Amino acid sequence: MQRQRALAALGTVAVALGLVLGAASPAAAHNYVVSSTPEDGATITAAPETFTVTTNDVLLDLSGDGAGFGMVITDAAGLHYGDGCVTIDGRSLSTVASLGAAGDYTLAFQLISADGHTLSESISFRYEPAAGTPAAEGSATVPSCGGTAVGTEGEPSAAPAGGGIAEADVILIIVAVIGVLVGAGVVTAVALSGRRGRAA
Repeated sequence: MQRQRALAALGTVAVALGLVLGAASPAAAHNYVVSSTPEDGATITAAPETFTVTTNDVLLDLSGDGAGFGMVITDAAGLHYGDGCVTIDGRSLSTVASLGAAGDYTLAFQLISADGHTLSESISFRYEPAAGTPAAEGSATVPSCGGTAVGTEGEPSAAPAGGGIAEADVILIIVAVIGVLVGAGVVTAVALSGRRGRAA
């Protein structure tokens, strides 16, 4: 009888933990890219009005000035294009840039997910403008916006905003610890109850 009570208590705790952690996990999920302009692997004949990356969730721009976000466009020779300024709008970040000569380009970007984690990825595309299209002059140095560097060596900075553990992770850890403590308390109470019954 005592064993059945203990197993039932453990089962209840396991179900409760599963429900709590299952409800918390979507909030802790990283953003992921759902579309981009240009698309990865695309061939374009003209530079878009804005180079844009759109994710599945709202981006986390706590400072309001785009700190922690970056977009860098480079050609096959490693030259950079654009001014390094990034616009954050809901689920998207974008930048404006003119391109140089025809060839392969890479758009590297960094964003901060809704859960506080950074995501750094890149997309590749080919540029084949019409004959006579003016070519922008690339820069050997990483572009900066307002004097603030957005990355090094052609890649956005990998430093997470605020550093350390994200708030969502802290909440998840606290919930898990509380669940374990509650479970241990229930098991202890059931065990003590069984001992009292035998003593009586």
